[in-house]
Amino acid sequence: MLRISDISHSVAGRPLFENASAMIPDGHKVGIVGRNGVGKTTLFRLIRGELALEGGEITLPARARIGGVAQEAPGNEVSLIDTVLAADTERAALLAETDTATDPSRIAEIQTRLSDIDAWGAPARAASILKGLGFSDAEQRQPCSAFSGGWRMRVALAAVLFAQPDLLLLDEPTNYLDLEGALWLETYLARYPHTVLIVSHDRDLLNRAAGSILHLEDRKLTLYQGGYDAFARTRAARLAAAESEARKQEARRAHLQSFVDRFRAKASKAVQAQSRLKMIEKMTPITTPQEAALKKFTFPSPEELSPPIIAIEDASVGYDGAPVLSRLNLRIDQDDRIALLGKNGEGKSTFAKMLAGKLHPLSGRMTTASKFRVGFFAQHQVEELHVDETPIDHIRRLRPTEAPSRLRARLGGFGIGAEQAETLVGRLSGGQKARLSLMLATIDAPHMLILDEPTNHLDIESREALVEALTAYSGAVILVSHDMHLLSLVADRLWLVSNGRVAPYEGDLESYRAMLLSSDKPAQKPKAAKPKRPSRDQVLAIRQDVRKCEERVEKLNEMRDRLAKKLADPTMYDSGKADEAAVWQRKYAEVMEALERAESLWMRALERLEKAEA
Repeated sequence: MLRISDISHSVAGRPLFENASAMIPDGHKVGIVGRNGVGKTTLFRLIRGELALEGGEITLPARARIGGVAQEAPGNEVSLIDTVLAADTERAALLAETDTATDPSRIAEIQTRLSDIDAWGAPARAASILKGLGFSDAEQRQPCSAFSGGWRMRVALAAVLFAQPDLLLLDEPTNYLDLEGALWLETYLARYPHTVLIVSHDRDLLNRAAGSILHLEDRKLTLYQGGYDAFARTRAARLAAAESEARKQEARRAHLQSFVDRFRAKASKAVQAQSRLKMIEKMTPITTPQEAALKKFTFPSPEELSPPIIAIEDASVGYDGAPVLSRLNLRIDQDDRIALLGKNGEGKSTFAKMLAGKLHPLSGRMTTASKFRVGFFAQHQVEELHVDETPIDHIRRLRPTEAPSRLRARLGGFGIGAEQAETLVGRLSGGQKARLSLMLATIDAPHMLILDEPTNHLDIESREALVEALTAYSGAVILVSHDMHLLSLVADRLWLVSNGRVAPYEGDLESYRAMLLSSDKPAQKPKAAKPKRPSRDQVLAIRQDVRKCEERVEKLNEMRDRLAKKLADPTMYDSGKADEAAVWQRKYAEVMEALERAESLWMRALERLEKAEA
């Protein structure tokens, strides 16, 4: 169990934690959320012992291994598969020792240990992880230096997943992944055998991979059971209750103060006035957590053009005369909201560049409406901002004749305040840089906005603000994103980029997700000859087994819901109740483990019944 007990820590005199506590049982998957800058990454550094606590303590089981993605991605000549295999330091050391060991007893010990840790199955496991993160078999044999920084970060993620530390710390792990990689990571983390802490603003990841949410707010830590949506509902209810109590208290205070103000000078009422004044002084203010103002995005509105704004006829596009995509026959109208789906390397970026006019068709033609303007936002543009200039400098380069007040108003429309406007870009947060890049991409009021991974570095509140802005925007939107929540709320059309083509995808996002996850499953072995058909009594016995399994699952679900409700009570975590909370959390973990086993037994029983009745 990870115990965080009454910790305090400040950065540059600003307190981030004050007597904050939390307990994470072994094997739990916990999402860590909170506004940008509240200390989520600092918490990881405190857990790793990289920073010193000012008070309290953080304890882990003896010899527990802590792992996280290295800040610097590997860029050497070692192959990807060997880089990942080397992350299991025990396996690497044992294999190295097999070349030098001469003592028969030691050789036997080494071989036994290698067998215990499944050393011989490690290459297949490493290859599976790399494949899940988007690397083909051929790419896995290439050196790390052959890949860009974002792809190297995937290698670093693959390495820590392969090493399987007892406590896995992941800080925004989907920022360098595409949709396919993010979906694979969700399912992998849900099956991960040890404890996981995930700092993320990806709602789907927090809903599917996390069983509880640790919220960092007002320098305290609060653990909520369930995924992000359950956390949001529970917290909203708590906020509403606190606000209601605060209003009642303020009305009571105003009533008492009114009496004091009216009768303070009257001798006959002086005692009562003083009594009420003391009552006011003794009232402990009921405070509600300070929410960050929803930082808006304000996209300028373009004039309406005659449809279609883009028409593509029998076109192909690629590089150096070699087509990546061909036989393209597509149309885009100004009210379209289109998500581009497809695995990395299939041509999504190539297609986006053609739509943006950065690549011209090799054959066929692409025509655009008169006066058509396009805005393009890609993650690499955030990294290409001038770090030694301010946001005002960036926008002044594009609008040299505009008044400073107008330039500031433009920045304010994207949540960049007066203070940040004069701050060097190199000192801005990732989210502030992304906002600046979005502002620059939309400054000309484009009729079509192409967004390639726009939510990286944006917190959840900013992502919701982006959804609202895109909904209100009067131009076309082309989206490439691993954020399923964003895609589901914004996109009303899906185009699949695959096998050299771009074509409408007839299913929805959930069916696409299911297709991707099913395609990752290993091929089934050829079935043996059909077994003898079971008797009627055998079928009845299997049906009874199914019913028993189903009843067991229902009972465990009821137990889980009762325990989750109990653990969601904030008073459970009051000082002096740590041991009681630990008991209930342990019971919850035991029920979840039993539920997983029961569901597995139920599914196997259903499969037996299906085969028996076939």
